Amino acid sequence: MARRHGLWVHSGSAPFLSGDGNRRVNRSHVIAADGAIAATYDKIHMFDVSLPSGENWSESSSYAGGEALAVVETPVGMLGLSICYDLRFPELYRALVDRGATLIAIPAAFTVSTGEAHWHILLRARAIETGCHILAAAQAGTHADGRSTYGHSLVAGPWGEVLSESPAADRGPDAFRIVLAPIDPAATERARQSIPLARSRANRRARL
Repeated sequence: MARRHGLWVHSGSAPFLSGDGNRRVNRSHVIAADGAIAATYDKIHMFDVSLPSGENWSESSSYAGGEALAVVETPVGMLGLSICYDLRFPELYRALVDRGATLIAIPAAFTVSTGEAHWHILLRARAIETGCHILAAAQAGTHADGRSTYGHSLVAGPWGEVLSESPAADRGPDAFRIVLAPIDPAATERARQSIPLARSRANRRARL
């Protein structure tokens, strides 16, 4: 599909067998416009939680966490890769920026309860902290196993503003929405010059 339409495609995430063939990994692919796989990323942080809503999740019982960061050059900038629960670990995003990321993908399937409480706040915080565009595709609706996910796919700019957002998707197996947003590399430079976090960190390390 990428080759046919001349587009770069981010696959979201899907389960694949891990290297040992015993457990799965939650993996993203970035596919170039010529159809070549430009990068892959296996989700590092496992969703092992007990929520106030009564939901309990133990992702690590069947999935293995990844070990490697991934940043890939694309026509719109250096794309850092992450998945869903990774969003709660700001140190991961700092490391992606240190490797050159100017925009970051965060495909997710947040539960309704965690999405209502934290989805927008965390995405905007990661954008502000990194000075990156955040591209966050999100599943929504009721799934075959009975769980419900929050949706609200969005793109946030490096100043933390929401550039484009989908409301929670229509219910139904074939429901989807398309979100479009401009990616302005100059906005990244402006945000990082206005609040020079990298320079401040370097100065702090020098004093320590």
